[in-house]
Formats: sequence, structure tokens, C-alpha cells
Amino acid sequence: MKTPSPIKLSWPATRGFWEIPVLFEDEHLLALDKPAGLPTSSEAEARVESAAEVERPNLMKLLHAGIAAGKPWASERNLTYLNNEHRLDAETTGVLLLAKNKPAHVALADAFGCDQPLRKYVALVRGNLIEESFEVNARLAPHPVQPGLMRVDKDNGKAAKTKITLRENFTRAGYALVTCEPATDRSHQIRVHLSHVDLPIVADELYGGKKLWLSRLKKDFRLKPGHEERPLLSRTALHAEELSFPHPVTGETVTIKSEWPKDLKVALKYLRQYGV
Repeated sequence: MKTPSPIKLSWPATRGFWEIPVLFEDEHLLALDKPAGLPTSSEAEARVESAAEVERPNLMKLLHAGIAAGKPWASERNLTYLNNEHRLDAETTGVLLLAKNKPAHVALADAFGCDQPLRKYVALVRGNLIEESFEVNARLAPHPVQPGLMRVDKDNGKAAKTKITLRENFTRAGYALVTCEPATDRSHQIRVHLSHVDLPIVADELYGGKKLWLSRLKKDFRLKPGHEERPLLSRTALHAEELSFPHPVTGETVTIKSEWPKDLKVALKYLRQYGV
């Protein structure tokens, strides 16, 4: 089976360029391997801070602009319609599903509304787990004074549940790799739930996470003169690893997977070497 060609997107105002791999494609669906740093669509974190600042791009805006301009990736697919069926936060990487026509979108919206899709995320967190698996069942609501943030609110929040499973413990360093399976789909759900149980995601500064530095792991760490250390991970270490759902036309189960991004692989390499 021929591998679908990647989606090439650009934002001339900031000289931004993205070549996004296609993970799955048929007549009705398109699944992309979303990169870090690109919001899915317009959201609070993509605000414009001043009138002179160029508006930050988002994935859906770039895709729609490419379709309107008849870019090669759109023309070869005869694309006239694309709609995202769920969101990934700007720094989150991995599987993002889109519908290529309205009937598919309607069917998928019903499925996602019933929490039918099985979503698996991998997260690198600060802390060590004693339990192999547990659930976080904590209601979530928007933060009352910090727009764009969520918090646990047992009285006024909406029901939210996430299953957490340990994959690797880096006991000496104080980190762990976990799988997260949200049973509901609330904004920032995994990030808030992990922070709530004192397992903040690495580099998720909104919810208590700190960047990961090699100098904190390696005792004899030395920098070359004139060099400045860069963190191993400087963005929220959350990756949408797998998505399973009923196909909107055939009803058959579709499972789409995404490889871990390079920065996460590098971080884990050093944690396995110096943090166990």
C-alpha cells in the first residue's frame, strides 16, 4: 500500500514551515501526526498580545488556506472540506483525526460525543508511581481568574475520568513514563488530573511541570566553554500515541498509532541511562 504524501504547510508572515506526516487516509478520513508548537485551532493560548504582532497560525487555518489556494497536497486529494474531530493542545504531539466530508464529520461527532473512541496518550511526569494502574476521577471546570486554565472543582465541575498506567519508573531521578486513557474529553483533562495527583507533566509549566535538564541527571555533566545548556524537554511531554474508533461508513474499528517524537525519545534515552 502506497504511503500517503505528507501535508506541507507554510506561514509566510513568520517564515513557518511544517511537513506533517499522514498516519491514515481513505476516502472519508485523514489522520495527521501533529507536531509540537502548533495549535489545532484558535484557542486562548494563541492570543495576539499587541496590534503589531502577527497572529499565530493554527493547523486548521493553515489546512483551509491550503485547500483554498489549491496547494498540491490538496489538489491531488481533491479536497474541498476538512474538519477536526477533536483537539490536541498546542504542545501536544501525535494522532489528530479529521473528516474529509460532512457526513463523516457528523458520524464522528456522534461517536466522540459518546466518548466511544479509545484514546491512549503517553506522558513523562515528575514523580514515582507505587501503583501499577489507577484512576483519577475528579470534576473539572475553568479557572475562575486565569482564562484558558482548568482546575479540579468538585462542586461545579464536569465529570472527568482518566486511567493512569505505569510504563517505566526512573526512581533515582524521580520521573516516570505513564499511559493515560481519558474516559471523558475535557479541556486539559490529562494535564490537570496528573497535576492533581502530584505527577505534573514534564515542562507543563501551566500545571506545575518543570523542564528536564541533562545536568540534573548526569553527575559529571560538563558544558564546553562558551556553550549554554538546552533542556532535554522544554515543551509539555504529552503525546497522543493511539486512537481507536468505529469507522463512520464501514463501522469497522480503525486503530491509528503515532511514533514517539524525537525529543521524548532522547529524554527517555538519558533517563534510562542515568535515572534508573
